[in-house]
Amino acid sequence: MDNNDSSRESLGSRLGFILLTAGCAIGLGNIWRFPFICGQYGGAIFVLIYLFFLIALGMPVMVMELSLGRASRRNIFGAYKTLASDKRFKWHYPGAVFFLGNIILMMFYTTVTGWMIAYALKFAAGSLSELDAEGVAAHFNGFLANPVAMAGFMLFTVAGSTAVCAIGLQKGVERITKFLMASLFLLLIGLCLRTLFLPGAAEGLSFYLFPNPESIRHVGLPRVIVEAMNQAFFTLSLGVGSIAIFGSYIDRSHTLPKETLAIVALDTLVAILAGVIIFPACFSFGVRPDSGPGLVFVSLPNVFNVMQGGRIWGTLFFLFMSAAALTTVVAVFENIIAFLIDELKFSRLAASLTTGIGIAVLSLPCAFGYNLLSGVHPLGGNSTFLDLEDYIVSGNLLPLGSLFVVLFCTSRYGWGWKNFLTEANTGSGIRFPSALRIYVTVVIPVLIVLLFSIGFARQWFGFDI
Repeated sequence: MDNNDSSRESLGSRLGFILLTAGCAIGLGNIWRFPFICGQYGGAIFVLIYLFFLIALGMPVMVMELSLGRASRRNIFGAYKTLASDKRFKWHYPGAVFFLGNIILMMFYTTVTGWMIAYALKFAAGSLSELDAEGVAAHFNGFLANPVAMAGFMLFTVAGSTAVCAIGLQKGVERITKFLMASLFLLLIGLCLRTLFLPGAAEGLSFYLFPNPESIRHVGLPRVIVEAMNQAFFTLSLGVGSIAIFGSYIDRSHTLPKETLAIVALDTLVAILAGVIIFPACFSFGVRPDSGPGLVFVSLPNVFNVMQGGRIWGTLFFLFMSAAALTTVVAVFENIIAFLIDELKFSRLAASLTTGIGIAVLSLPCAFGYNLLSGVHPLGGNSTFLDLEDYIVSGNLLPLGSLFVVLFCTSRYGWGWKNFLTEANTGSGIRFPSALRIYVTVVIPVLIVLLFSIGFARQWFGFDI
């Protein structure tokens, strides 16, 4: 497939592109992971550092990744192979390693998406309606301990996503994303208005919106900085080609900084709204904001249980949480499927089935990590397979993959700065400043390497600053 392959299916509209790309970026990174990471690492201070990295690192890297996709009309592996100026440097070989981040991400993401679907059904059935705060927590722990339920909902997630991708880009992926993401925004705003009137909501908002140095004393500022950078890359799904693939489906009517600004704005809005919902609820019901990955499943059910019509609100919330998560799953599946179609010449149906079956098998350790394999602690302590897979992706492949994107777009042995700038600024809208060349070429790589090194040393050698 060459750069001008007219047979490649395109997205039907700019709105479809923005919502689909934002949906890939939003998903569980904002609604599930952002609140519990924020709670663990200092609340408002974490939020400020996270927003800084979104602007300083996330946006430039997203423009670059979209540029790779739009210029090559291929997946990220094919983009490295096609666009490299010096073919002696096999950029696509290490690029393939970072591309594997899509598969590892799905190895735990499909399981957590299954949690969302399960809770939508539980609220619809009234299973949580009569439980107090302790009962809600016990119910979630009991659900995790059930291997049949965990594997069943994971497989349901994989099967549904495979079916959507098999239908096609416009008829399946784009059409369902427009409806689901619009619904999610409306529901999030409604829930924000409700939780602001809970008793103790002011204390939760203070933790979330007003920086307090005491809130990070137990973890230390360096770790907060590293985790904020990792979350910025995680929430935007940067470095592994999940964003580049949608760049390959759009035309050149608008500049990519313009598109990136819209995507990041939607992504950030959802993250902020999710925090406004969850942290007031935590302080209102005595739930620790640093309670980890189960935070959204422990705090929010208590909110719905005291709301008028809470069973309906809870059902809708987790239904559209499922929708946001499924949007990301479908988007990442699409990236893997595009690789199989572009590089291995699979048909869409064969690529979809291969992806679905492969991800289903590889996701079983995470699904069983809280029950049948609960005695296995890959990172020591009480860690699970989810923790290991999350660490591999968010702590390693996403930041290092983003570094690789930057190096490829700025090095004369890769694609090169001029080629990148020309592609990024093609179309109408704001332009990527050429004056940022030194910042992009030197400062961003140094920041990523420095912060990655600190995080790596802390994880494996107990290094602290």
